[in-house]
Amino acid sequence: MSDPVPLASLIRDGTDRLRQAGLREPRREALRLWADLMDDDHTGPVLAPERPVVGDEAERFREAVIRRAAGEPLAYISGQAGFRRLTLRVDRRVLIPRPETEGLVERLLARAPEGRVADIGTGSGCIALSLAQEGGYHEVIAVDRSPAALAVARENAGEMDLPVTLVRSDLTSALASGSLDALAANPPYLTEAEYRALDPGVRAWEPEAALASGADGLEATFRLLDDARRVLRPGGWLALEVDCTRAVPAARQAGALGWTAVEIQSDLFGRERYLLARRSTAP
Repeated sequence: MSDPVPLASLIRDGTDRLRQAGLREPRREALRLWADLMDDDHTGPVLAPERPVVGDEAERFREAVIRRAAGEPLAYISGQAGFRRLTLRVDRRVLIPRPETEGLVERLLARAPEGRVADIGTGSGCIALSLAQEGGYHEVIAVDRSPAALAVARENAGEMDLPVTLVRSDLTSALASGSLDALAANPPYLTEAEYRALDPGVRAWEPEAALASGADGLEATFRLLDDARRVLRPGGWLALEVDCTRAVPAARQAGALGWTAVEIQSDLFGRERYLLARRSTAP
């Protein structure tokens, strides 16, 4: 085993490596890596800079710095991401949860906090698990077509002891007609061109299937708007996350399909991000 290294020295070397890799805030990133990997906080290197770091811990940190310098997202390196009240396990099998998606949960809870609800394209399970934790549902269904993604959602559900039903399905195709009171989804909504133009830190690491949706970016959204009418009971609510540049076409399509109470709401950055709609109570 190598000799212990002062924590301040380890952080300084990591910061230098990340700066050479071109990261914009190398010290902040080095501190974040330390905090996440060691279950520490950012004050450790400040309050105890001479703390000796033993060989295994130092090696873990150095390996993490190398991965981050190569462009791998912080969440995949630490293996965790925060979402509302949850700390989720994440890796390259699933999309990293974004802060904007937290608002989707909030809006569905305000409209349909009870009954039977499904999260379509669950990925890590962030939406489904938040609904299970915060709502009063008698069943929460987490749907994904990827067995690998469902495995991550299963791990998270077990870790948090939250009851969700896992279903493998291409969007809503495996769900029974009239079986839901509410449906939430953060479907892929980038065009193929937008996906190709993404920052390499996203495109090279996160799953394409969770990001791109055809030539116009609306393929999955339009399919959900169509088939959700079948799986929702009359009066049931639909909450979709959409790309801000395509919120209006999505809302127009919802209206054309007969959805009522169609509304676009903005995210915390002021971008049109959420499409809310209700299934008609008419037969």
